Amino acid sequence: MVCVLYLVLGMFLDPVGIMVLTLPLMIPLVDSYGLNIIWFGVVIVKLLEIGLITPPVGLNVFVLASVLEGKVSISEIFGGLWRFIGIDLIVLILLIAFPAISLILPTTMY
Repeated sequence: MVCVLYLVLGMFLDPVGIMVLTLPLMIPLVDSYGLNIIWFGVVIVKLLEIGLITPPVGLNVFVLASVLEGKVSISEIFGGLWRFIGIDLIVLILLIAFPAISLILPTTMY
């Protein structure tokens, strides 16, 4: 449910606004369930990345369109994004299914 919440919010709000609104409520909830906060942060960053390229807002799509200066339409950019969104969702599923992937580097630092 948390992932769905962040995906829906990511479609309409910027990442900083989402974090300011939700993290004060989510971090104590995640901590009370005994989940790793670092893993949760990695999953949230991945969800916010997906939110930056999904329609209807897709903030990064408009940045890309302005860099291309009208050579490619916004609808063409959104059409080409579906492959990347699919791969991002696969990575997200792997991060959720195997939390050790995101915790390899932090555990070696102790």
